[in-house]
Amino acid sequence: MVSPVTVVKSEGPKLVPFFKATCVYFVLWLPTSSPSWFSALIKCLPIFCLWVFLLAHGINFLVSHRSASRILAGLIFSAVGDAFLIWQEQGYFIHGLLMFAITHILYSSAFGMKPLDLKAGLLMGLVSSSCYAFLYSYLSGPFTYLVAVYIALIGFMGWRAVAGMQLCNDLWTWTKLSACIGAMLFMVSDLTIALNKFCFPVPYSRFIIMATYYAAQMLIALSAVETRDEEDFRKRS
Repeated sequence: MVSPVTVVKSEGPKLVPFFKATCVYFVLWLPTSSPSWFSALIKCLPIFCLWVFLLAHGINFLVSHRSASRILAGLIFSAVGDAFLIWQEQGYFIHGLLMFAITHILYSSAFGMKPLDLKAGLLMGLVSSSCYAFLYSYLSGPFTYLVAVYIALIGFMGWRAVAGMQLCNDLWTWTKLSACIGAMLFMVSDLTIALNKFCFPVPYSRFIIMATYYAAQMLIALSAVETRDEEDFRKRS
């Protein structure tokens, strides 16, 4: 198994632009009350950097490893979703929801269906059902079923990330762990969005949403390069 030190040494420098772009977002902290293409660019910039992070491993790597290419596709749809959500008050919230629904489908496909781990699936199903049950009374119109579908998709994605870690079988790796933590953080971010939009104001909601979101995307992107890191490690050994 590739050690976390090896992963940090190999991938850390490639993630520097992402960390800088994330800092720019939080330092500028542009008001959401006046959406603009500039604010959309600043919000999407960290995700653009994650595109570059994956592309830096080479086109051949992305072509030969379907999971990595699907995560890249998920990041592309995420950036489009981020842009739509800049104008959510102007009627583009559902568009953003659709883009992130596609992202979760792509991430689920990247994580794969093996091992199945029905216990993890049952747990995620209970968590997802509980979240929807709480939100249900606050929802109306098309959001009643749209949110249900979205929660099912992100819950499924979380299940596949948890199942892939194989912690109980001692087959886990640091990058599989990063996918699992990333999926959980994504769920926290989206749950905070739902609570803040449909239920009640969440203190420091924007900071919680964006901090967990950027961390989630970085960890999921990092999980895509596991195979490359293992190959490089074997070559050096």
